[in-house]
Amino acid sequence: MIPLRLVIDTNILVSAALKPDGLQRTVLLLAMTKPARLYVTETVLAEYREVLARPELQIRRGLRQQLLQLIKNHAQLVTPARALQVAKDPDDNKFLECADAARADYLVTGNQRHFPKFWKNTKIITPREFIGIVAPHFIP
Repeated sequence: MIPLRLVIDTNILVSAALKPDGLQRTVLLLAMTKPARLYVTETVLAEYREVLARPELQIRRGLRQQLLQLIKNHAQLVTPARALQVAKDPDDNKFLECADAARADYLVTGNQRHFPKFWKNTKIITPREFIGIVAPHFIP
């Protein structure tokens, strides 16, 4: 089976931390399970760390550390070739840069309106769309 190359927006990670039984937690876990491959950049990791630590989110320190370690252990680190100015929210360009460097198949986000529908060969999809794409691969 061909691996799925993925980039996960921070909102998916935050939702996974806040809702253990939610769809986003499933997306995060599937993104780190073969045949999927999760990709990050140093900038994406820095945003994950910063946002998870926001006091208003009240995410336990142990859970934050656990999620970040899981990502570090399972994600492939890539370096963007160039800075992009494509997303409606300039802060979201880092995810397109990561997708570009990883040649990602999908960028999974809960905030599609900030992104184009596609960036080169990367399709921007919701968590529900991602589950619909990968579910058939896990059913015998």
